[in-house]
Amino acid sequence: MKDDLFKTIEKFEPQMVSLLSGLIGIPAISPLGGGTGEYRKAAYIAESMEKMGFGKPEIYNSEDPTAEEGVRPNLVFRIPGKTSRRLWIVSHMDVVPEGDRGLWDTDPFKAVVRGRRIYGRGSNDNCQELVSSVYAAAALKELDLTPEFEVCLCFVADEEVGSVHGIRHLIKEGLFGPDDLVIVPDGGNEKGDFIEIAEKSICWIEFTVEGKQVHASRPGLGSNACRAANELSCALDSALHKAFPDEDKIFDPAASTFEPTRRNANVPNVNTVPGREVFCFDCRVLPNIPLEDVMKVVDAEIRKIQEKRNVRVTYEFLQKEQAPAPTPADSQVVNILRDAIKDVYAFEPHVGGVGGGTCAKYFRDEGIPAVVWCQESDVAHMPNEYAEIDHMINEAKVFALMMLNKN
Repeated sequence: MKDDLFKTIEKFEPQMVSLLSGLIGIPAISPLGGGTGEYRKAAYIAESMEKMGFGKPEIYNSEDPTAEEGVRPNLVFRIPGKTSRRLWIVSHMDVVPEGDRGLWDTDPFKAVVRGRRIYGRGSNDNCQELVSSVYAAAALKELDLTPEFEVCLCFVADEEVGSVHGIRHLIKEGLFGPDDLVIVPDGGNEKGDFIEIAEKSICWIEFTVEGKQVHASRPGLGSNACRAANELSCALDSALHKAFPDEDKIFDPAASTFEPTRRNANVPNVNTVPGREVFCFDCRVLPNIPLEDVMKVVDAEIRKIQEKRNVRVTYEFLQKEQAPAPTPADSQVVNILRDAIKDVYAFEPHVGGVGGGTCAKYFRDEGIPAVVWCQESDVAHMPNEYAEIDHMINEAKVFALMMLNKN
């Protein structure tokens, strides 16, 4: 059965390339990025899948007056299984803007096939996996195989800018339950051997230090915001790493990280003591550490510098997301994905965590175990983005085996 399944998926390669090429040709950029949303791409997917015999999708629109037709559509195609347990494969339709077109060798919204690659914006992120999930289901249909689970192919909006109109909207609609098996194929590596089950909390903080601007020849008349900002940045770096030394080996790096990053320009000339400094920290914190505890350390260091340097320090969060508990490494969704990967690639995958946020977080927030996996080249959001055709076929094989799995 497995050989027939794999041969059928390989036979579908021209159709897979055609569908992916069509998706590339329909920009689905958020209104926040200067686009009109996913309406046309969703219509194209719905029409394509109806022609393939999957019927009409369930459509869950999220209202957005700035988008085409005033909505951000989300599609769900359901394929009945032997049991009522649901397997969700959740990919997203939206893409990021093309950026500087001068850096592209081809039109970013016109698919170009060269060798075993398909070039175009969104080819890698996330249309490769969308197409893989479609043709995994198509192969089962072609061979008249009934999946073990009810398979729910879910194509969502708005992933690139926060998922408010996508996954988070569907969760509010009550589509998912704690017994669901969820895979979000929107992150992985070139080999395909990494299953993401956890992520760190994210806390981006912008600090503003306000002193008193004066002539640099008479610094005693003012309060040097630059010096205070320098001292505060170093103090935060030291204090945060000292307060939170814990490690968790499923992450790389294993410890929480607290990185001083952006520094805004201050005065344009050398002979002026700055009265205002703005700088940022990017904190990636192990999920067992409450971000409130991190902020207690931050507040303590701020009090010290304010008293020492006669400045005022305020801050705002550019992003603050407490990570949920990891998906258990022995959960069923991890096991069926691991088994499918072993069958397709003939190697043992490893599980782990990432420092960045993924939309699987929103499922984990609800107590739904979710995994992130795909086989992809590291070209998302880059000029000359591409999808590897062989990766796409491999993913379809993995998804098809997951649909049939009896574990």
